[in-house]
Amino acid sequence: MLPLLADLKTTMSLLSERSLILENWMYIAPVILLIATYLYVTENRNHRRRNANNSSKENLTSLAESEYIGEYQEENSPSEEYVSLLENVKHKPFPGAKIVLDGGATRFYEIANDRRSVRKYSRRSVDFSVIEKCIQTAGTGPSGAHTQPWTFCVVGNSEMKQAIREIIENEELENYAKRMSRKWTTDLGPLRTNHIKEYLTDAPYLILVFKKVYGIRTDGQKQQHYYNEISVSIATGILLCALQCAGLNSLISTPLNCGPALRQLLNRPVNEKLLVLLPVGYAADDCEVPDLQRKPLDEIMVKY
Repeated sequence: MLPLLADLKTTMSLLSERSLILENWMYIAPVILLIATYLYVTENRNHRRRNANNSSKENLTSLAESEYIGEYQEENSPSEEYVSLLENVKHKPFPGAKIVLDGGATRFYEIANDRRSVRKYSRRSVDFSVIEKCIQTAGTGPSGAHTQPWTFCVVGNSEMKQAIREIIENEELENYAKRMSRKWTTDLGPLRTNHIKEYLTDAPYLILVFKKVYGIRTDGQKQQHYYNEISVSIATGILLCALQCAGLNSLISTPLNCGPALRQLLNRPVNEKLLVLLPVGYAADDCEVPDLQRKPLDEIMVKY
């Protein structure tokens, strides 16, 4: 009986005391109201964004769930009207390939198979008109929505080639010493590559291939470049073949961590990113290449 009376006494005592919450209700209530309002407005805004972008994102997912199509631009408004860069392009009859190589595919294979990655170049001069024609050939490559998202920067100036070499060798020293894994450097060992890149100043020309990750419309807005990296890679492959057909040697190099510095050196716009760099010229008399064997046809082709 005594414990029950004690509990009753305690309860009555608590009820008689003024609650801190009740005492400060005029301060607490506005704070709770502000928090609730903020949460409501934030959720409502996010909900509108999700609804507005839902269609665009669903289209992107359905087009290429894991494949890179380029910097995707969300629609500003469902009612916004878009105008194709191609406008009302006319279509014309096409009879098929008319200019073919003597010897056909077999001859082209022989030319392509003769190509090797060259890292030692002669100082022998190269007719610049040949470089121009090879790059013009690369520009015939297909591209997403015909955006042609490439820029080929040709460097023949000795001082600029030296500046490019310094940028790359400084970064490559860090790459080989710290950034690249031991597995990576071990795999490169038989190829005898290191951070010293003499070909950058020995080759008569350097071609730096930039991909335009987006274009700029006449109204200053961004223009999406679909599959820009794939498109520029195809164009670069055509460039390699054109150089080979012209009797010139080249090397595909990918200067790691050098893109921004090289872009600034060449004063290229921010929508361009370096994809690859090619030294171009004639192989030196004492040039050597690894005796590598390419995979046979039955290892790279599957017929259905």
